[in-house]
Amino acid sequence: MKTRLMLGTVAALLVAGLAVAPVAYATPQQDRMKACNADAKDKTGDERKAFMKQCLSAKKTEEASTMTPQQQKMKSCNAEAKAKAIKGDERKKFMSTCLKG
Repeated sequence: MKTRLMLGTVAALLVAGLAVAPVAYATPQQDRMKACNADAKDKTGDERKAFMKQCLSAKKTEEASTMTPQQQKMKSCNAEAKAKAIKGDERKKFMSTCLKG
């Protein structure tokens, strides 16, 4: 009887905890939008649109520059393999060669 009561109590506490404390995490895109919005608070209309477009694209460029050399190499090799439409085992071989040298 005690075990059944204890299990019921634990289950009720877990359900209550999940309902009370939903955790929300901002995505990098949401963080970027929040920062750009804060910077554009004094702008309106077309000026604001132009600023937001520039701000959001500048942040993407900034993030790309934080990639490690290996990540940059992987990105360029993937783009080259895609452009050449290489697939399957041939793609694996190409990627291996591309990443080595």
